[in-house]
Amino acid sequence: MMNRDSFRTKCLLSALLLWPAAATAQSVGIAPAQVVQSFKPGVAFEIALATVNRGEAPVEMSVQITDLWYNDKNEKVFSPPGTSPRSAANWIQFVPEHFEIPAHGTQKMRAIVTPPPDARGGYYAVLFVQSKPVLTHQVTQDGKTVFANVRVGCLVLLTAEGTADYKIDLENLKLTPPAGSQGLTLTFDMTNIGNTHVFPQGHLAVLDSNRKLMAKAESEMLRTLPGQKNPFKVYWTGNLPPGNYTGILTVTYGEQSVETRAIPFTVAGPP
Repeated sequence: MMNRDSFRTKCLLSALLLWPAAATAQSVGIAPAQVVQSFKPGVAFEIALATVNRGEAPVEMSVQITDLWYNDKNEKVFSPPGTSPRSAANWIQFVPEHFEIPAHGTQKMRAIVTPPPDARGGYYAVLFVQSKPVLTHQVTQDGKTVFANVRVGCLVLLTAEGTADYKIDLENLKLTPPAGSQGLTLTFDMTNIGNTHVFPQGHLAVLDSNRKLMAKAESEMLRTLPGQKNPFKVYWTGNLPPGNYTGILTVTYGEQSVETRAIPFTVAGPP
């Protein structure tokens, strides 16, 4: 399964700083930035990670594990272990939990995952590593000393083997034909009504009245957790001659799962 978050992110949450001007003091990254993995319920397994120090000085690090979910604004939420639906955080133990990375060095780590035997569908967590706060040359407006640290994380998306239920719901489809300098736009909302995460992507084919292919375009691929709704947009920059057309939307997701919708539309001629 694809391993992306909007799927072009090199490092999740790279640099959560208490004082942005101190970013050059510590330069830390974690790899991979996202883990997508299936597991057998009741059978422990390991995830290999590495933290890299690109800075000129050693960095003291510690680890933290949180749940991964979303709020009513569709924003990521990192809550304490066991407090969100489909939590995997309580299953995971970091080894080591505290370490120092030398300048331009790398620290290998293991996340030991022990899922329960009754696990079904998808479960989620974030593995954070954070540096010890360091003194900066900055001061607050009232003259107090400012410390800064770096916090980076790896998303963990797990699915119990043989238990995934892939289902989506499409709604609010709206196709705006090309006109003048504006291209064709198709928007829709997709809700994941299954029990595990999916990575849906919209593909649009435009056919004329003779079923001839006139245009093709696709949306971004968006990670979508169970119950989550994401807006999608497909944009095509070309022009179409006046006439009747049909837009064929195909949304791919899950394990070779597909949903298709046909959207008739007309491109008007000059007034």
